[in-house]
Amino acid sequence: MYTRLLQAIQMIQNVLNLYLFQAGGPGIGGILPIMLFMFAVMYFVLIRPQQTRQKRWQAMINELKTGDKITTGGGIRGTIIAIKDDALHLRVPPDNLRLEIAKSAVVSVAREEEPKK
Repeated sequence: MYTRLLQAIQMIQNVLNLYLFQAGGPGIGGILPIMLFMFAVMYFVLIRPQQTRQKRWQAMINELKTGDKITTGGGIRGTIIAIKDDALHLRVPPDNLRLEIAKSAVVSVAREEEPKK
C-alpha cells in the first residue's frame, strides 16, 4: 500500500516540477488545478480509508453483547459477561478470571455461530 502511495507522490512531484520550471512559470491559475488534484489523491489514499476503518470499528463496538468472544489490544482473549456504558466485564480462561476492560481496548470480536436447524 505504501509503495503505491510513494509512487503516486513521486509522479505528482515529477509533473509539478515539469510544470513549474518551464520557461516563464505558470500563474496561480496553473497551480490551482495541480494543488486540487494533489489534495484529492491524498484524500482518497489516506483520509478516506481511515474513516471507513473507524466507522467499522465503532459499529463493531456498538454491536457487542454478552457471550461474544473478544480480543483486546493487549492480546487478552475472553468472553463478555457484562456490559457497562464504557467498560466490559470479561471471563478469561483457564481460571475463569473476571476482568473489567474499557470498550476502546477491544480489537476484534469472534461470535459463535448458532447451530443450523
